[in-house]
Amino acid sequence: MKKWMVALLAGISMAALLVSGCANKEAVRKEESLQSSSSVSQSGATKSVDSADQARLGERPAEKVRPAEQNRPAEQVRQAEQVPRATAETAVQSLMFEAVYFDFDKSELRQDARDVISKNSAVIMKAASGTKIQIEGHCDERGSAEYNLTLGESRAKSVLKYLTTLGVKADMLSIISYGKEKPAVQGSDEAAWSKNRRAEFVIVK
Repeated sequence: MKKWMVALLAGISMAALLVSGCANKEAVRKEESLQSSSSVSQSGATKSVDSADQARLGERPAEKVRPAEQNRPAEQVRQAEQVPRATAETAVQSLMFEAVYFDFDKSELRQDARDVISKNSAVIMKAASGTKIQIEGHCDERGSAEYNLTLGESRAKSVLKYLTTLGVKADMLSIISYGKEKPAVQGSDEAAWSKNRRAEFVIVK
């Protein structure tokens, strides 16, 4: 009797082990199927992301081209703006002036000086707006430095005053005196001195 009961219990135990083993196998199969399905879904998602990235990459060249095409007119506008400036600068640089000469120890304008100033005034009035002209007063080497600075200033003022009577705007003009510090010609004779007693026109802007 006892042997029969032992055999029955052993059979029940074996059956329970078989059932649990099958259940474990089914659980493993289910986990494998879930993992495979998740991997498939992940690969599908990756493909969709890749396709989206490819779509974006495919759009980038077109997006880069559009701003470049839009910037071309702006560059053309900048170039067009630079042309008038260059023209104005060239016009200023092309201005040519004659020097005005004076008698010894004088600041009064001679007739030949008035004629030269008239020619220079026509050039100034044709200059671009905003052009500034500085009138430099110069002297020969005779006399003190202080005296010649005063005389050079008087000569520059005489030229400026006459220019304004000819219609040149005063705000286009300024004066400076160098006295005997900047001779046009080196020498200690009348030939050199006559060239150094002068007023010159210089473009400062």
